Amino acid sequence: SVYLSSLIMVASLAVVHCVERVTDLKSQIKWPNDVLVNGKKVCGILIESDVRGNIVDYAIIGIGINVNLRLSDFPEISPTATSLSNELGRNVSRLALIQCLLAETERLYLALPAGESVYQEWRDNLVTLGKKVVVKSGEATYKGIAESVASDGSLLLRQSDGSLTKIVAGDVTLRE
Repeated sequence: SVYLSSLIMVASLAVVHCVERVTDLKSQIKWPNDVLVNGKKVCGILIESDVRGNIVDYAIIGIGINVNLRLSDFPEISPTATSLSNELGRNVSRLALIQCLLAETERLYLALPAGESVYQEWRDNLVTLGKKVVVKSGEATYKGIAESVASDGSLLLRQSDGSLTKIVAGDVTLRE
């Protein structure tokens, strides 16, 4: 179960690496589970797991990437989302992308038991840090500066009263 919190880091870094390798586009991670290109969402990642005590029964990583999506077909999302083809002006090979994702996810995951941490690189690729954010977590809403992330992936939010709040899961909106 020690690797469970690393799965989101592994998956999002695999996306960042492969988007660049296949398209030459630079992307960044928005905590906790989105990948952005030019400030717009291009990918969402979900992880479902079943944990009994401290034993992980299974974990499933779902990665959804807008590859060749035509934004003109979905005008409602164009202010906040994009696709790889939209950013490039040409279609992208989904086969090349999935081959890269499978190999890169496996490479990053298999490096974990050897003591290689993906935390540092993941943190360095977070667009969220240092930004004013609004975080919805369950019924609660928090506002503040996304100050840092812990090695377990949780967000450390500095609120206006100076307090530091640890947020394990939530939906983040970047504020200007």
